[in-house]
Amino acid sequence: MATRMLRRGLPRVIGGEPWPPADAVAEVAVEAVVEAAEASSPVVERAERDETQHGSESPVGDERFVSVAPLPRSTTDRNAAAPLRRGLPRVVGGEPWPPADAVATATPDSLSPHAAERDSTLQPAPNAGEARSDSPAARSTTGSAPAAHSTAGGGDAVRAAASSAADDGGIPVRRGLPRAVGGDPWPPAGTVPLAAATVSEIDEAAYEGVESPVVVPEESAPEQKAVAPIVAAGELAPIPFTRTVWHGSAPRHAPAPASDRRRPTWTQGIAGLLGAAALGILAGAAVAFVRALLSMPFMQDFLAAFPGEYDPAIEVAPGFAPWIGWQHFFNMFLIVLIIRSGLRVRTEKRPTVFWAPRGSTNGKGKISLTLWFHQALDILWLVNGVTFVVLIFVTGHWVRIVPTSWEVLPNALSAALQYVSFNWPTEHGWVNYNSLQQLAYFTTVFLAAPLAAATGFRMSGMWPKKAERLSKAYPVEWARAVHFPVMLYFVAFIIGHVALVFLTGFLRNLNHMFASSDAVGWTGFWVFTASVVVIIVAWIAARPLVLAPIAKLFGNVSGR
Repeated sequence: MATRMLRRGLPRVIGGEPWPPADAVAEVAVEAVVEAAEASSPVVERAERDETQHGSESPVGDERFVSVAPLPRSTTDRNAAAPLRRGLPRVVGGEPWPPADAVATATPDSLSPHAAERDSTLQPAPNAGEARSDSPAARSTTGSAPAAHSTAGGGDAVRAAASSAADDGGIPVRRGLPRAVGGDPWPPAGTVPLAAATVSEIDEAAYEGVESPVVVPEESAPEQKAVAPIVAAGELAPIPFTRTVWHGSAPRHAPAPASDRRRPTWTQGIAGLLGAAALGILAGAAVAFVRALLSMPFMQDFLAAFPGEYDPAIEVAPGFAPWIGWQHFFNMFLIVLIIRSGLRVRTEKRPTVFWAPRGSTNGKGKISLTLWFHQALDILWLVNGVTFVVLIFVTGHWVRIVPTSWEVLPNALSAALQYVSFNWPTEHGWVNYNSLQQLAYFTTVFLAAPLAAATGFRMSGMWPKKAERLSKAYPVEWARAVHFPVMLYFVAFIIGHVALVFLTGFLRNLNHMFASSDAVGWTGFWVFTASVVVIIVAWIAARPLVLAPIAKLFGNVSGR
């Protein structure tokens, strides 16, 4: 037999010698095979490509390699055979594939370059075959080539072979996912393994005269049964998919992010309307009940004895000084922004801008810019409040908001009943507040404000970290549990205060607060309108783009 040297390629392992070894040669059985291979198209050797791509080692041994080329019909016969080149094992830890004694047999009928390009069907020799033929890799290799390359006529022949195999007692193939949306599981219910059909039968039935090289044992042996599902090429449909990309097009609209808020259902909407209607009915019933109560003789005597206010124990000059109007504006401006920033701190999950004091290391004292803004407003609000308290005690106006007699309690009840009945008490705010107003102002200035300051200081970074006993006596959980309800109290007070200002003569009341006058005119109203505009502008401007330059004056500002 003639031999020829094989072209050497890349090494099988890193740093190894080129593969195959230098002494490896190709041995051919017939000299005319080489001549025919040189005159025909190149032979597709899938095993050679696999070996050059993988870097795992394979035993070399004394195997011989041969290229299976299309043979002229006049130079070879059906029984001509040559050893096959061995490649990687088909299973982990197995022997190189094909077995050492497997040979290639080329049929002279209708051999062409197209037939030579098809993958040959491999079948091991009897002495090494049965264990490997039972493995999934062997079954898939044995049956995939004929099924994949079959034509419409070949598919009918293969299905006929499958039906004959099923009649002989084949086991149904396990079915998987459907090939199309809403389709039946694949493969079809009647598909069975080819337990009775042999390799040669599948080859002859599938190609019907268009034959390719087939691997058969070197010696005569019982035909090995192939196991493969019957899949006709003409019956395969493309897997459906949704097209998302087109040539020359790009997405023009980004999808809107899904909102965490859920829209109320129609039942929840109806429940909300019914709840609002119920509250309105209760409010109307309360007004009717109080009006009926106050019409009784004993309640008339109660209103005469306690009209809703009492004379203060200390005489104080009537009216309001201009500084009270400025204090009122600063308090209104700061408390609105404090509530806004406090709610933002409570709901902010991932701050984007941070503030830290100058000279801080390792992130000590680093807080979000929103929290810094909230605390800065708190400090200004406390300064304004302390100034207000000092001035009212210096000028003697503290008597207007601090109760000086126990008569304040029955008079406050009388004023509350009159407000509910919509038969409101006579207003003398320029001279004296009624008892209900006095209690409300006293609670706000001397109880709610200090409580908000104390709980906010406990939650802030200014609280001494080393004061363990003080921290244990005043836990931060208590401060959090009180701070938010205090804020809700301020919101309720502001709503009630503004409502009564407008419902009890808003022109005179606005002149009291913003114009320091008891006359009925529009001066106080326009000053109040300008104050509201300033607050709205500050509300809109309270964002990192505006706050960061201001915060840099007092520390370092950084991003995430």
